Amino acid sequence: MTRTAVITGAASGIGFALAKRAAVEGMNLVLADIEDARLARAVAELGLPLERVLTLAGDLSEEATVSRLADAAFARFGAVHLLCNNAGVALTRLVREMTTADWEWVLGANLWSVIFGVQHFLPRLLAQAEPSHIVNTASVAGLLSPPAAAAYNVSKHGVVTLSETLFHELRAEHARVGVSVLCPAWVKTGINQAQRNRPARYGAAGAAGEFSAAQEKQIAHALDAGRLSADDIANAVFDAVAEKRFYVIPHKRINQVVRQRFDDILAARNPGDSPS
Repeated sequence: MTRTAVITGAASGIGFALAKRAAVEGMNLVLADIEDARLARAVAELGLPLERVLTLAGDLSEEATVSRLADAAFARFGAVHLLCNNAGVALTRLVREMTTADWEWVLGANLWSVIFGVQHFLPRLLAQAEPSHIVNTASVAGLLSPPAAAAYNVSKHGVVTLSETLFHELRAEHARVGVSVLCPAWVKTGINQAQRNRPARYGAAGAAGEFSAAQEKQIAHALDAGRLSADDIANAVFDAVAEKRFYVIPHKRINQVVRQRFDDILAARNPGDSPS
């Protein structure tokens, strides 16, 4: 039986790289993204037979969209073997510059889309005969707390703890559903240009203050200079799934910063303070 992968945020960046790797693996693809035109271009670039691909364009922060995605995937292919909850956006602003709409946009795209993905796919994954695996895309921002990224950090910390909780629950039940959480650092994906897809209901983000604007430039440079490509990240994900490994942290140099954070917690030091 041909396996099936469902990937959100599949029109570009890590999502498209995951789709390319899944195609190489011979999987059927169910691809979802808010950008209809880019999604169509992605499918054309994949060059797969139409019977192996199903697409859905829509806002994945809305539960109805994710519900339709699950219904369509199982109706078309009968089972799902890999679910990549990967859709996401970013906004660089100080906490005091964030509006309620800013919070709702980022948390909706980054966290609620993952929650909805788990809610609408997991019961069917548990019921199907074949084993499956869920990969939730977080970020190193789900393990750290950099400035001018409060909503992004909160959303990604939420994805990490949701995934950890789900891992413990499924292991306790001896379920045939695996879980991994992806925590990449700098990858050239265009996520810093995510406001192009901000739904009209949230309005436009306010102008960035001096510090936030400087952070935006720094982040754009870091993304462009990232040493790992989206394809590298996709390969790391598939390696982790094959190994049934939960944490996927492709940028190994970040480990020392993550360790420093937890050392600070255990030593009751203020964040980022060096030991005396």
